[in-house]
Amino acid sequence: MGHRISTQARGKGGSTYRAPSHQYKAELKHFGSATKTVRAIVADIEHDPARHTPIAVVYIDGKKEYALVTEGVGIGKELVWGPEATVENGNSLPLAAIPTGVAVCNIEARPGDGGKFVRASGVQAVVIGKSDGKVGVKMPSGKPKWFNENCLATVGLVAGGGRGEKPILKAGKQYHKMKSSATRWPRVRGVAMNVIDHPFGGGGHQHPGKPKTVARGTSPGKKVGHVAARRTGCRR
Repeated sequence: MGHRISTQARGKGGSTYRAPSHQYKAELKHFGSATKTVRAIVADIEHDPARHTPIAVVYIDGKKEYALVTEGVGIGKELVWGPEATVENGNSLPLAAIPTGVAVCNIEARPGDGGKFVRASGVQAVVIGKSDGKVGVKMPSGKPKWFNENCLATVGLVAGGGRGEKPILKAGKQYHKMKSSATRWPRVRGVAMNVIDHPFGGGGHQHPGKPKTVARGTSPGKKVGHVAARRTGCRR
């Protein structure tokens, strides 16, 4: 009987493919809203196992909280969330109050959800226009996206930029990096496996032996390669 291929194993789930959320410190969110202003002082900057960017420790009403920080924010800096915040690095305010051309991050998808977009290290978006209660934002991908004007966004770019420029010199470093996410590593190529272990396995030399493009409704045991691809080959 053949082994369970990685596609099936990932679909079944298990500790190997489950994110180590028990190590995560907190869910980072905005503490104010379009109608409520909250102020706090950055008490410390800590590492978060859930992400590749540092996070700030703040105390709100005597309770320890964590907040996503932008480049340039340090200990002792006052962070403000809400309509009374000024357009200053690290502050969060409604998109309607942010001038066009300002870099923002940690944007809410809907007012009050705490922030969903542009949260990875070193990324930023830019406010490009306003119209009929909507605010246009140029996302890191370059595509424009329109948000409700009451959605909060943080002024500045997310801290931790440039982390990808540092080379990973040891396999052990890569191991610990991948350990913090729901990713199995190292990943063996299908053509390097035995014939019973993968649809691409076996043969006199390493080759798939069959088309790599499969339909969306293919059984899990054969759903490998280019699944439901719109096109294949080199674009000319």
